[in-house]
Amino acid sequence: MFADLQLDQRLLKSVDKLGFETPTPVQLQAIPLALQGRDLLVNAATGSGKTAAFLLPILQRMITEKGERAGTRALVLVPTRELARQIGKECEKLASYCGIKVGVITGGQEFKMQRALLRRDPEIIIATPGRTLELVKEGSTLFSALEFLVLDEADRLFEMGFSEDVLAIIATCNEARQTMLLSATLPAGVRRLLQVLRAPVRVQINSAREQHEAIKQQFILADDDKHKEKLLLWLLENETFERALVFCNTRDQATHLCGVMRYRDQRAGYLHGEVKQDVRNSTITAFREGKIKVLIASDVASRGLDVKGIDLVINFDMARKGDDYVHRIGRTGRAGEQGLAVALIGPTEWNLKASIERYLNVQLESRKVKELSSTYKGPKKLKSSGKAASTSKRKKKP
Repeated sequence: MFADLQLDQRLLKSVDKLGFETPTPVQLQAIPLALQGRDLLVNAATGSGKTAAFLLPILQRMITEKGERAGTRALVLVPTRELARQIGKECEKLASYCGIKVGVITGGQEFKMQRALLRRDPEIIIATPGRTLELVKEGSTLFSALEFLVLDEADRLFEMGFSEDVLAIIATCNEARQTMLLSATLPAGVRRLLQVLRAPVRVQINSAREQHEAIKQQFILADDDKHKEKLLLWLLENETFERALVFCNTRDQATHLCGVMRYRDQRAGYLHGEVKQDVRNSTITAFREGKIKVLIASDVASRGLDVKGIDLVINFDMARKGDDYVHRIGRTGRAGEQGLAVALIGPTEWNLKASIERYLNVQLESRKVKELSSTYKGPKKLKSSGKAASTSKRKKKP
C-alpha cells in the first residue's frame, strides 16, 4: 500500500483520487531510496510507473523540508513536448492538495507566455531541454538553488541530440542537488549523462529487452508499400480494438496513410514533427477521447504518449533499432492490459526484423492473411552446391 511508503496524507489523498491502489515494483524500490536523498539510476520498462516513482518522493520532500522562499526547487527534463505535458498533468494531480505550483516549458509556445509563467515561481518545472536552455541563457530562470533534478527518458534525450543542452543546463544547477536518471533502456551513449550522478543507487526492475508478456507480437510478410496499405486496412477492419497506433519511419508516409485511412472511412489522425503544437494537442485529445480511433505517427509519438485503451500497435515500417521497437509496442499492454503488436515486413526489412529479434531475444509470431497472400516468402535459404567437396576429391593428374 502507498501508506506503507510513509507519504503525507495529502499525497495519499491524491493517489487515492487517481485510482492508484498498490505501488508498482519500481515505485516500491525507488520511492524509499529517493526519500533518503540518494541519487538514482532507474532502469525499468515503459509503463512501469516511473513517473510517480520520482514525483511522489519529490513532492514529499518539498512538503516536509523547507526550501527557498521563491524559485524553482525541482526540474524534470524530458525529450518531447507530449511527455512534458503528460508529466505536467500528472504532477498537478498529485500536488493538488499540497499547494505546490507546477509549470511546463516546451518549444512551440510563445516566449512571452513562458516568461510570465516563470515569474510566478513554480516550484516544479517540467521541460524540454532546447527551450529551457534558451530561457537560461537570457536569464529568465535560474537553477542555482535547485534541489531536485530528473532526467526522464534519458536514452531518448541522447538519441534526439539533447546531450549537450542537458549538460549545459546542469552546469548552471546547484551542485548539492539530488539527481535521478530514468530510462527504459541504457544504450552506450547514455553513459555520458551518467556523470551527473553522485554515487547512484541502481534500480532495475526488468530489462526492456525482455518480452512483454501482455503483448502478443506478430509479423506479416508484404510485397511492397501498396501491399502493406491493403494489409493495414484489413487489420483495422478485422481486428477488434478500442484505439490503434500505426508507426511509420517518415512524416510523408504518416500523412499519406492518414489520407488513405480517411478515404476508407477510418476515424484517423496523424502526428509527426512538422505538425504544429496546437494541432498536436487537439489530435492527441481527440485520440484520447475516442473521436480519433486510429493514430498514424512517426517515432515522435513512441515516447510520452500515455493514452489508455491502445490495444493495437502496427509497425507499417519496421523500427530501425531494438530500443525504438520496444518503445513503440510499449504503447499497448500497459498496466496489466493485453495488447497486440503487428509488424508489416517488406523484402528490405527482413534483416531489421531478424536483428531486433536477436537484440530482444524473442521470436515474432508469423501471421498469414489468406485474403491478401504475399508472394514474398522471406529470404531464400542458401543450399550447398557441393562444388567445394567435389573439387577436393579430384584425382591429381599423373
